[in-house]
Amino acid sequence: MLEHCGHARYVWNLAVEQNAHWKPGRKPAPGFAEQCRQLTEARAECAWLRGGSIIVQQQALKDFAQAMANFFGKTHRKPTWRKRGQGEGFRVVAVKPGDVRRVSRNVGEVKVPKVGWVRFRWSRAVGDVKSYRVTCDAAGRWHVSFAVIPEPIPAPGTGEVVGVDRGVAVSAALSTGELLNVPTLREAERKRLLRLQRKLAKAKRGSNRRGKVKATIAKLKARETDRRKDWVEKTSTDLARGFDVIAVEDLKIANMTRSAKGAVEAPGKNVRQKAGLNRGILAGGWGQLVTRLEQKAPGRVQKINPRYTSQTCNTCKHTARESRESQALFLCVACGHRANADVNAAKNIRDTAAGHAVAARGGSGLPEPANREPQRDLLLLVG
Repeated sequence: MLEHCGHARYVWNLAVEQNAHWKPGRKPAPGFAEQCRQLTEARAECAWLRGGSIIVQQQALKDFAQAMANFFGKTHRKPTWRKRGQGEGFRVVAVKPGDVRRVSRNVGEVKVPKVGWVRFRWSRAVGDVKSYRVTCDAAGRWHVSFAVIPEPIPAPGTGEVVGVDRGVAVSAALSTGELLNVPTLREAERKRLLRLQRKLAKAKRGSNRRGKVKATIAKLKARETDRRKDWVEKTSTDLARGFDVIAVEDLKIANMTRSAKGAVEAPGKNVRQKAGLNRGILAGGWGQLVTRLEQKAPGRVQKINPRYTSQTCNTCKHTARESRESQALFLCVACGHRANADVNAAKNIRDTAAGHAVAARGGSGLPEPANREPQRDLLLLVG
């Protein structure tokens, strides 16, 4: 399977190199069909490549073609080089009904080309499988994922709307008053990670000692990643089951987590502080939570403009920056309303989504102004 990963990475990097040679005035890079013909010629000349699976190598080209389509569609970034040990994996298609079987309650087997039957832990139900992907993470753990579209979670039908405010100190604050936090590494684990990182900095590059330290660090970070994914799955499922509409802020996370180091001519300011903020945002799983909500509750997730949601009083609707006294406290300077700042913002997000729902049913979603009719008459006279 490591050879399959190497073949897929090699073919992918060749496709990246072909696209890197393109310049204005030159012919476009070859497409998927032409690359498959070139792959056939390369397999005839290279015994190492010929010893692998044609399905794995062709699907690497197919994945690259899809990545370029996503890039031109402005939904993803441009595909880049793949490095050994990072993002290792391959995809297999045209799976036959007998290629996946269940051995016992918690154990299954999948037939991998050129490898044979490989056992895996049967963690969830598997339906009609057409393709699957095998991956190896930085901690050396192998995973298999089957391409099956799950059924969406049905709405409870209560008509309730919940607002979700995502933050760094509090991962997700709900308009119901709940404060949810992503579980991270414990204090002892953080200290151990710091010691290992110092040990890694002193190790010689390419040495066996450095490789062992990197593997230990990867296992610790994988533990943190698993906890975050588990929290995202459980939280998104609870929200999809408990509310008809889930309102979140429409945040541009990629722009928010962009580095502030700048360039040599114009170096950035507060680079270390911005880097710490970026790590906090990414550790909170902001994007993962919304992605899983949209997948589990399609059509029931509303993205709200985040402007002034944290500075507006939910009681009197007065907007003032001074009302946000601290990270956790909101004290309105107009009416004296006192509340948790994140919960107050979540309630503003909920009310905005509820107003959009009223407008969608035929209303305006906003209170009727007292001078509506005179304005209409004035427009008629001028017209």
